This record gives sequence, structure tokens and C-alpha cells, in this order.
Amino acid sequence: MTFRDWQTLSPAAAAREFRRRVETGLPAAQQRAVLAYVVPERELEAAFMAAPAGAPLARVPYLAKDLFDVAGVPTLAGSTFLPEVRPQPARSSAIVSALGQAGAVLAGKTHMHEFAYGITGENPHYGDCEHPLFPGRTTGGSSSGSAAAVAAGIVPLALGSDTGGSVRVPAAFCGLYGFRLTPRDAWISDAVPLSTSYDTAGWFTANAADLRTTIQALVGLTQPDRAPRGCYLEMPGLDADVAAACRAAALAFTSLAEPAVRDRLLQGFNRSADTYNTVVSVEAWEYHRAWADRYRERYSPGVWQRLVRAHSVTPEMRSAAATHTAALHALWSEYFQSHDFLVLAASPTPAFTRDQFTLEHRLRVLGLTAPVSIGGLPVVTLPVSLPSGLTTGLQIVVPHVTSPVVNWILSREA
Repeated sequence: MTFRDWQTLSPAAAAREFRRRVETGLPAAQQRAVLAYVVPERELEAAFMAAPAGAPLARVPYLAKDLFDVAGVPTLAGSTFLPEVRPQPARSSAIVSALGQAGAVLAGKTHMHEFAYGITGENPHYGDCEHPLFPGRTTGGSSSGSAAAVAAGIVPLALGSDTGGSVRVPAAFCGLYGFRLTPRDAWISDAVPLSTSYDTAGWFTANAADLRTTIQALVGLTQPDRAPRGCYLEMPGLDADVAAACRAAALAFTSLAEPAVRDRLLQGFNRSADTYNTVVSVEAWEYHRAWADRYRERYSPGVWQRLVRAHSVTPEMRSAAATHTAALHALWSEYFQSHDFLVLAASPTPAFTRDQFTLEHRLRVLGLTAPVSIGGLPVVTLPVSLPSGLTTGLQIVVPHVTSPVVNWILSREA
């Protein structure tokens, strides 16, 4: 169902339809893995009824990743203990409030990779999120529950966050449209952090028109006054079918990067995964250090191992990360002096199977996503179909959230 389909329903019918879709759209185990909290049906009906008439997102139901606060509802961030060390929120996060003002109706919250520290959607506490159309494959993480809910058709809109690809990768794996904002803005600054240097808010929809409507309502869209100039950068390390599909999809609206541009970008993007891992390790530990040792047994082993990796970060590693960050910011700035957008593949493979939950595959993903994360840049993610029926995606990287490229690319898609 699109935004318009939901908007034709009465408040009572919309509340019933949401409940029906939860119960029929996901097996019981996946309901537990995907949904952290569901608004009771009577309350949801009242929320639909109270949605401001005429607002751009009036009566559009959505789910929020459970690192955004909802007043009176404990925020878990994929853990079992966060409410024990962090007060229950008395007010909702800024992005939740903004969606409410735009008419959208919060229907619940979604589970996630524990503390957003992973891209596989694993969670030993609540269950691993599986791709709704391909059981046995992941939705991707860390915005796993949000992607699963939109891919399963439960809601047409869901909030996620993106630090190292946590909107971009689930959108690619699940065949969704995604939008990633920028670090340190008002809509991420009050969420449970992973890495304040890289954390961004974002969201998923099932189609381009609904993504465009959401961006228009929350950010605003600008009209291009000329044909935008961009290029497609072919990155190494893609599966053959992904490489072919992404190239074909990108060349439908742009050209290959010229050799000099390609070489400069590829050289500059080198070591981005190392820089990303160094910065995230230090900043994640800084948030958790007050209680980490006391709650050590309550963390999943994989997340704990990533947290304590901060102890092995040397001054030399910090210095190298800072130097590379400055160089990469300069490279992005230089690129956007002559270009309006850059297109990259969003994932090196289709949705992972469990035996692909490895460090090697995580580093393959970061090779594609980390240069953008370090640059602090917004991204529109477009789905790309593969011959197998699975999907990957394209990252459309732009210099700022109100770039006219956003409107241009989504108008083409819609």
C-alpha cells in the first residue's frame, strides 16, 4: 500500500489494517525480531483520527528504529539493558515530533542490530531479521527491523539511521528506496549514538514517489535549473552480477567516471574502512564506557568484541585516521566543484546468507559505504534488480540534503 492507499482508509480501518499486516506479513518469530513495540489498536485509531488534516503525510503510518525516543516508551537500541542505564524518555526525538507535525502516525518501533554496531541484522536477544521475501537471507543492518517492515508491506515508511551504511545496505538488500541525512543535525543528535562523527538519520519507503513525498515534507525539494552533472564510479570487489546490474542502472542516467576522476577517487577512498573502524571504535566506547564493564555479560559477543577494540587503538592509528579524514573531505569538496552527484554501488552482493556474516564481507561493504560516511554526505539509495530476483542498490551521493539532484533523480524514478 502506498501513502495514498493508506490515506483513503478511515482511522478505524487503518488501525485494523496495520494490525492485520503485522499478523499476516511476518511469521511469529519474525514479528518478535522486527517489532520492539506496537501501539495498541485503540490508541492507533485515535492517532489516525488526530492526524492534522491536509498535512503532507496525513494518516501515513510509520515505524521508528528503536534508537529514536518515543515519549513514555523505553528505548532499547537492540539491547536488553539500556533502560537500566538511561532514563525512560519523557519526550520524543526531534524527528519523531517532525513526522507527527507532518501528519504521519507512529505505529510502533523496530528492533535493530544491537546498539547499531553491525550491518547484518543479527540480534541474539530478539532474533535475527530475515528478508521477508527470501527467508534465510538477512535484511541487512543495523536498521534491520525498519527495512523488514517496509519490505513486508506492514508500513509504507520507516525510520532508520545510517552510520556506515545502515540505511543504504538494508535498502539495497530489500529492494527499497532510502534517504540518508547528515551527521550532527537535529534529527540524529538526540538518538542513542554509535559514532557521533558518522551517525545520521534516514528512512525507507517501497517506492520513489513516497520517498519524494517524505523528503518534500521533512526537508524540502528544490528544482534543478539545468541537467545535473554526475558520474558512476565502478568500485572494486563487487560480485559479477552486482557489477553488471549497477553499471547498467547507473548508465541509464549518467556516464562512467572519466579516467582521471576515477583514479583520483579510488586512490582517495583507499583505507576508508580502516579510518571508519578507528573512529567508530573510539566513539562507541566513549558512550558505553560508564557501564560497559558492569554489563559485559549482557552484550552479545560480537558487539562486545567491537566495543573493546577501542582499547587497541593507538595514537598512530588516531593520527592516520585524522589525516585521511581531512584528505577525504578535501577530495569530496574538489569533486563537487565540478560535479553535482556521484553514483556508487550500495552493496557488493545481494542480501547475505548466514554463512556470509563474516569480517571479510563486512569490509567489502565498508569499502563502498565508508568514503561517504567519512565525508558526512547525504545519499539517496535506489534499488537495482538482479537476474536472481534478489536486489542490490545504487548510492546517489550529493553535497547537501537540499541538492536539486534529489528531486531530479526521484522524479525520474517515479
